[in-house]
Amino acid sequence: MYNRLTLIIEMEIVMTFRALTWILMLGMVGQAYSGEKGTAKGPENFISKSPEGATVFIIQPLDGENFQSGESIDVLFGLKGMGIAPAGVPVDNTGHHHLLIDQTVLPDFGKAIPASANIIHYGKGQTQSSIRLEPGKHSLQLLLGNHYHIPHDPPLLSEKIEIEIYD
Repeated sequence: MYNRLTLIIEMEIVMTFRALTWILMLGMVGQAYSGEKGTAKGPENFISKSPEGATVFIIQPLDGENFQSGESIDVLFGLKGMGIAPAGVPVDNTGHHHLLIDQTVLPDFGKAIPASANIIHYGKGQTQSSIRLEPGKHSLQLLLGNHYHIPHDPPLLSEKIEIEIYD
């Protein structure tokens, strides 16, 4: 006979199983990210190697270029020696761009690149963007991230360019 006590016991078993599953999953994630100095380790290494000679660069705008306030700035991204793939798509020797705007401190290369108003992710594999900036001097720099948004080893970081927006 299927009674209320049997139902309660079955519910307790299911709840315990779910709790143990979550604990196991959190433990695996914690192990994967527990490397020294922010590097990932565990069943899979989250940092991808970059091939020798690979470079990332800004094609446009040019260093020192000036723009009028309110003008849209077309930024073209360049990459040599590797290909582009969207975030979440694990393909060797590929990555996707991150545009660093006015960054004086670089992100930790052993961790996922954070997203903010000044660190723009192009996780769909975009190779260009239009941005608008407030009047003043600004720096632009590209950082390539792998399918986990983590910089490659060695990191592919473009030269920093300076542009100015005037009224």
